[in-house]
Amino acid sequence: MNEKALLLIAIPFFLSTVLFEYFFLKNRPNVVGHTLKDTLASLTMGIGFLGWDFLVKGFTVASYATAYQYRLFEMGDSLVSYFGLLVATDFFFYWYHRTHHEVRILWAAHVNHHSSQHYNLSTALRQSWSSVFSHWVFMIPLGLLGWRPDQILLIGLVNLIYQYWIHTESVGRLGVLEAVLMTPSHHRVHHGSNAHYLDKNYGGMFIVWDRLFNTFQEEDEKVIYGLTKNITSFNPIVIAYHEHAAILKDMWKAKDWKEAIRALVASPASLAEDPIQYRSTLDQRAVDESV
Repeated sequence: MNEKALLLIAIPFFLSTVLFEYFFLKNRPNVVGHTLKDTLASLTMGIGFLGWDFLVKGFTVASYATAYQYRLFEMGDSLVSYFGLLVATDFFFYWYHRTHHEVRILWAAHVNHHSSQHYNLSTALRQSWSSVFSHWVFMIPLGLLGWRPDQILLIGLVNLIYQYWIHTESVGRLGVLEAVLMTPSHHRVHHGSNAHYLDKNYGGMFIVWDRLFNTFQEEDEKVIYGLTKNITSFNPIVIAYHEHAAILKDMWKAKDWKEAIRALVASPASLAEDPIQYRSTLDQRAVDESV
């Protein structure tokens, strides 16, 4: 199955399961569930992501093809090769994901995915409109290692689709699978604004990278979803670019070029007086007034 065929199956699957989840969670206590405005905002972000991804696809493929020309190995099409690519893709995704939490300009591209105060299957579709310009950089090593562009794109989509189902409160702990796989429980932690949940559990399909690199956190208390300083807008433009606006604002107010560079690339945590309140420096009133 190629990437296009998989995507054609995935889109109606996404929409139907979001609807099913809505009714499943509607009357359940102790879950956040869906609201119409939030879910529609997430779906709009997903459509926008597909548009941006389509626009830059040619450049992405060209970058993978260039890397493949300088490959160290020839990985081929065996099941072992595809399994290796699945694991390698998730390894590089871990570092892509972690870096997008630790470098502010990259966090600006990722923050929208964390901006919902709900946690459901539609939240998975609240994808970035600007991370398509940075994601390919982290996947370049796959081409150098000997996987073709079509293989990288296919398994990258498999990785993304896997992450869809873990955005739910409908599934509890999964026993022994929790030791190896990224599960809904692990990913709920990642979307939490609880102090000890911040910037944890970065893996896409596997939790082993977080265990190896000391970024693992178990779900041990009720998750408070969203940012430590939430936005209340459902305007997709605000959702997509509010942190970019905050960066420009901070750079404009900087006292010198060093402070301006720091506002651009320092970790969000290091920029806050209170490290718990670091996710966005954008004035909340400015967000509300822009809608």
